[in-house]
Amino acid sequence: MSPAARRGLIIFLAGVALILGAFAFDYWGLGDRAGSREVAGVSIGGPFTLTDQNGDIRHDSDFRGKLMLVYFGYTYCPDVCPATLNTMTAAMDKLGASATAVQPIFITVDPARDTVPQMKSYAANFTPRLLALTGTPAEIAAAAKAYRVYFQPVKGEGADDYSVDHSAFVYLMGRDGRYLAHFAPDIGADQMAAAIKKYL
Repeated sequence: MSPAARRGLIIFLAGVALILGAFAFDYWGLGDRAGSREVAGVSIGGPFTLTDQNGDIRHDSDFRGKLMLVYFGYTYCPDVCPATLNTMTAAMDKLGASATAVQPIFITVDPARDTVPQMKSYAANFTPRLLALTGTPAEIAAAAKAYRVYFQPVKGEGADDYSVDHSAFVYLMGRDGRYLAHFAPDIGADQMAAAIKKYL
């Protein structure tokens, strides 16, 4: 290998190491043992106008005065989404009477299939306090952008056969609608409930 090529390789590897180090610091350095992360000044969350499982128009401002537990997913998700919503349900149960101060929210990233009736049927599998929100593709895209949520349809074998890759964090928002913390997909209900209690 020529000296120039060797120097280029060293620079490239140093750059990769720097990027990986930054990600590692962000992921582990800012974490706490409850499985949530609090990052001061992070711009997560914002206005949304969506339709709930009863056909009512809902705005983010409807929930001022309550904590919001916000998760983006879709009803045809085979594993992560139902598991996460089950964790949210169990966490609400563990909060007992305090759960009235928390609004769990599920926002679809698959508005084409997740119609109001579909969301109503799906939400019935979880805590009765769950608000399941859908909307037009533009409304969903705007909400996802506000929460820094990635989602991308992935085609299957048939024309209507597809999955949706998406971020899987649960966001805890304050009574003023501002970001407080978020939870990784593998967090347990006990940990989630304990972290939420800090803000009640």
